[in-house]
Amino acid sequence: MRPTQWRRSTHLIVGLGVLAVVAAVVAATALFTASGRGASGVQIPPPPPAVTAKPGIVPVSETAPVPTRPALAATLAAVVFNPDLGKFGGRVTDAMTGEELWRQSDDVALQPASTNKTLTTAAALLALDREARVTTRVVAADQPGAIVLVGGGDPTLSAAPPGWDTWYHGAARISDLADQIRRSGVSATRVEVDTSLFSGPSMAPGWDPADIEGGDIAPIESVMLDAGRIQPATDQSRRSVTPALDAGRALATALGVDPQQVSIASRPASSGARQLAAVRSAPLIERLNEMMSVSDNVMAECIAREVAASMHRPLSFAGAVDAVTNRLNAAHIDTRGADLQDSSGLSVDDRLTAETLDAVVQAAAGPDQPALRSLLDLLPIAGGSGTLSDRFLDTVATTGPAGWLRAKTGSLTATNALAGVVTDRSGRVLTFALISNGAGPTGRTAIDAVAATLWSCGCAT
Repeated sequence: MRPTQWRRSTHLIVGLGVLAVVAAVVAATALFTASGRGASGVQIPPPPPAVTAKPGIVPVSETAPVPTRPALAATLAAVVFNPDLGKFGGRVTDAMTGEELWRQSDDVALQPASTNKTLTTAAALLALDREARVTTRVVAADQPGAIVLVGGGDPTLSAAPPGWDTWYHGAARISDLADQIRRSGVSATRVEVDTSLFSGPSMAPGWDPADIEGGDIAPIESVMLDAGRIQPATDQSRRSVTPALDAGRALATALGVDPQQVSIASRPASSGARQLAAVRSAPLIERLNEMMSVSDNVMAECIAREVAASMHRPLSFAGAVDAVTNRLNAAHIDTRGADLQDSSGLSVDDRLTAETLDAVVQAAAGPDQPALRSLLDLLPIAGGSGTLSDRFLDTVATTGPAGWLRAKTGSLTATNALAGVVTDRSGRVLTFALISNGAGPTGRTAIDAVAATLWSCGCAT
């Protein structure tokens, strides 16, 4: 049985015992280390030299040879004249100097698919703070017991219980809003949802409504749950057709309010309304990383509206496109030829040139736009991450561009595109944009072969 309290004499005995042990250890140490000899007089060897790490990642050489135009053109000819590429446009540039090294129909406007997100990301990095967060609020309505969920443009708000995973890391939670409302002392009996921040249609021209059920998109509203996902932790989940209303119902359920007492507000919440609760999204740079990694269409559209807000444009599809292209033009990135209906690339009516796509990547890789440098870090890695995790994989581990190439992908029916950077066999960093429309059954393999040839060429002679 363990004693509940030791006597004072016991404390004294234990204390003296500890002091004796410490004294013995100190004496032994002194005896052993005196003059570098142990008790038996044996010489103690000196400690080994400090270990130095050899870095596994080293900068590329600024003096690596640049591919010549004739050699690069001759090498690419074997892969670009593939009928499965369909209508094809491409451009290759030296990352350091911006010198054009190869082009083919790079001024022809083609359907870019999700490589359009490269423009959205670049504009966001130029226009917004990397640590910017989006706030979702709840305020008191004019009627007693009524509260208003005010959409701030964050599609990642989640109704998942605390501790449960959601698709988005660091997502704000409905449960936190509910806790704050309860602490405010307000007893809610009705929930209204203010979606007035976004204007215009919730679906872009050229979007297929079937893509909602397919999980590619949801109607874009200023407050959503898990970007409209029915299953909050699954990328392939089908989406909801009423994401804002879903968010209001989730808040009502968390507060014990009848979900039937939820509606879309007929007018914006009063600017002077008492705030009852607020939660914030993850920082912009984290949201961009998730958006680029898995090519998240909803996230792209909402971030583009953040750019629109910063440039005093309407928070709509058209306003976001206008803001993105104008911000890039202000940074001397030429967007001539761009005819865009959205900021995600999902619209079949979007058109971009390989020249513009390559100009965006080159601005990030070159010396003149340091604010865009992190765009390169957001690009998926060949054979390693995001939408390129299962591409450029070779049966022989020592061959192929896996790990040497980073690019944003684009895929729609009969459309394949890549825009990114690659370090070639000579150690030179190249930027590239490749767009294939009307592709045949091996179109994706064919466009990957073009990018892989850029890695293997080393066409300096």
